[in-house]
Amino acid sequence: MVLPLPEETLLEMYWTMLLSRRLDERAWVLHRQGKIAFHISAIGHEAAQIGAAYAIRRGYDWVAPYYRDLTLMLALGYTPREFMLSLMGKKGDPCSGGRQMPNHWSLKRANVISHSSPVATQTSHAAGIGLAIKLRGEDKVVLTTVGEGSTSQGEWYEGVNWAAVHKLPVVFIIANNLYAISVRQEQQMAVANAADKALGLGLPGVSVDGMDFLAVYEVMKEAVERARNGGGPTVVEAKVYRITPHSSDDDDRSYRSREEVEQFKRRDPLLIARQKLERAGILTAQRVEELEQRAKETVEDAVRFGESAPYPSPEEAAFPVYAEDARYA
Repeated sequence: MVLPLPEETLLEMYWTMLLSRRLDERAWVLHRQGKIAFHISAIGHEAAQIGAAYAIRRGYDWVAPYYRDLTLMLALGYTPREFMLSLMGKKGDPCSGGRQMPNHWSLKRANVISHSSPVATQTSHAAGIGLAIKLRGEDKVVLTTVGEGSTSQGEWYEGVNWAAVHKLPVVFIIANNLYAISVRQEQQMAVANAADKALGLGLPGVSVDGMDFLAVYEVMKEAVERARNGGGPTVVEAKVYRITPHSSDDDDRSYRSREEVEQFKRRDPLLIARQKLERAGILTAQRVEELEQRAKETVEDAVRFGESAPYPSPEEAAFPVYAEDARYA
């Protein structure tokens, strides 16, 4: 089996996927315990996100994420402690100082821009950053992600069209998990693949098995190199499945069967990654156990840190709305 990356890097990718999964699972428990108000999950999306993260120059390129991108954010340097601060609305949350709802990511040190609840708006932001990169003559790339439901929004078409017209260095990822909350793909688009929408806008569209982290990496590597070398943008559709409900406020039993969910669980991206690395002789049962223990300790530390952190004071409510205080700039 020929692997596209060094063993150390592949283990790092698996570790990040595992850590994301265990943090995600704990977030659901915290919600059910009444310790957090809301959670939106990355379970089932980890492989697509880690494959994308390792195809870019992390900390150098720009990222405009969407709310389900926990694994991507961890790969960019977002820490488990910071994630818990965000979940719990605590002071020190790097995304907003505890002001926005969880998963409205931003991380200045990693060139991750802020976004908000209206979906697909980050697509236009990414195109704007791509134009700035081109005007400055830089060799940076912008990575932005949406769910397939967001490709029905006008902002998505406008952003992708602008990038295509001006050959901007942007890679547009569509994380297609079949459901825009409760609306299945065939009820919102007449094409078989969300990536097919790229054809009418004049740029390449590629679909890939988003449950396979190496397959995503290979496709993303090509798209990123194309963008960085002046070849323009690409739309990459990662076909994934969200194993959990849309969010902690969603009852997915109303629109999809338990049989369907169980079927996709057999293609769990974490399991696929583990099996690939075991067959390559990189992972052993002992190493998996060690990583699981490490993940458990890391999650416990993050929860303790988040629970003990203070909430923002009322006097800080206006930060950073006004320019006179730039503590969160």
